[in-house]
Amino acid sequence: MRRSITIAKTFLHHHRHLLEKGNPVTALSYISGLRAFSRVNDYRERLRRSELRSIKLHDAVDLFYDMAESRPLPSIIDFSRVLTAIAKMNEHGLVIYLFTLVDNLGITPDLYSFSILIDCLCRCSQLSAALSFLGKMMKLGYNPSVVTLGSLVNGFCKVNRIHDAMSLVDQMVELDYEPNAVIYNMIIDGLCENRCLTAAIDVLIHMENVGVRPDAVTYNSLITGLFSSGVWGVSARLLSDMMKKGIEPDVVTFSALIDAYVKEGRILEAEEVYKEMIRRSVDPNIVTYNSLINGLCIHGRLDEAKNTFRLMVRKGCVPNLVTYNTLINGFCKFRRVDDGMRIFCTMVRDGIVGDIFTYNTLYQGYCRVGRFRAADKVLCRMVSCGVRPDIFTYNILLDCLCEHWKVKRALVILEDMEKSEMGIGIITYNIIIKGMCKAGKVEEAWCLYCNLDLKGVLPDVVTYMTMMIGLRRKRLWREAHELYRKMMIDGLMPTDWRYKRSN
Repeated sequence: MRRSITIAKTFLHHHRHLLEKGNPVTALSYISGLRAFSRVNDYRERLRRSELRSIKLHDAVDLFYDMAESRPLPSIIDFSRVLTAIAKMNEHGLVIYLFTLVDNLGITPDLYSFSILIDCLCRCSQLSAALSFLGKMMKLGYNPSVVTLGSLVNGFCKVNRIHDAMSLVDQMVELDYEPNAVIYNMIIDGLCENRCLTAAIDVLIHMENVGVRPDAVTYNSLITGLFSSGVWGVSARLLSDMMKKGIEPDVVTFSALIDAYVKEGRILEAEEVYKEMIRRSVDPNIVTYNSLINGLCIHGRLDEAKNTFRLMVRKGCVPNLVTYNTLINGFCKFRRVDDGMRIFCTMVRDGIVGDIFTYNTLYQGYCRVGRFRAADKVLCRMVSCGVRPDIFTYNILLDCLCEHWKVKRALVILEDMEKSEMGIGIITYNIIIKGMCKAGKVEEAWCLYCNLDLKGVLPDVVTYMTMMIGLRRKRLWREAHELYRKMMIDGLMPTDWRYKRSN
């Protein structure tokens, strides 16, 4: 009890601003759509029969409401069993709502039910409510467990408040709690997500010093973070250290290595890592295959990418939208648009719905090869499937028109976009300015450039360079040089390009 009061005074006092009343837990919108529930007198038999580990969501909610209608009311232990089953389905918002119903029934929560609620609140980023219930729990005389406090640590990390999470861990140690590897892993993962890699390694060293053995999750977070930041040497040493300690790399470790090599353009090393994981009998997952396929597509090894796709299917790994989008993008990038469309058809056949990226990729692919009728069919199919064209779709169309000297039509579309109050950025205007300059309409391009301020859009390096090239082609040296000076004043001078007045 003394420890509970101490942690309340030390931690909750520092976060008093979070304990606001204006954060009510509201019912989920889909609750009203559930069917009416019939009253069942003996819910205990259903609890035994239902096998909560495999129960479906609607059956679990059905059981909960039947329990709420039973008299006498079930105990908090029975309700907690059902709430735990629903929480394991990641329906955390629903658990929060159902918990309020339990409270309205006058059933007093216990330590376990409070822990379930606090964990769900943290997973829903409702930290103020979680801390409020922590205080209520301690007032009722319940000591928070390491698991409960670990939920709060996770909640702080989830909303990017790493320093608060670390502060809570320090207070746990001061109050004789022993943070476990799971809690330290949350901190390390949060620090790696924020690129605080030195601090993350310090936490690793600290947990080892206090006798907490790191596991594969610990090293996976560090190795992934270090590789993503290009710190290859330290990553390799950690991987070696991990294996020396008898911690075997798992699929996450290998997938992180493959992804890192792919992003660095080292596809051969990525393939070697894949072979190594097969030798170690570690089954690749969807992340592994997606990274490999992406690497092969980037380097134009499209047939190998397709073979890898077929291999993953044979191995029983079901492709997802990312897999298909990666392949479609790879084929379209290298002007094999028909192959990209065949992959799209396979995707639709397999029951996966394309998103805006899928359609934009195919649309751009057909535009680039000059097959505008096919591009129009993609656009029509996109709209008919309920996928609304976005600014990127319009940019693809404008760029295609400008590339094929159809600037007048592009300007009509731009005018329609402006009337529709679509959020038009500098990229769109750069496309039009480039198209005008290419068509010799430098004066019109200059007029558009001068009106960017009125449109609430700032020019970027591409705008300045495009406009200067157009002015120089018209031998308007003075205007081009003045624009060059303005670009430097705005601090937009690119390091790899120098304006030369003599050109």
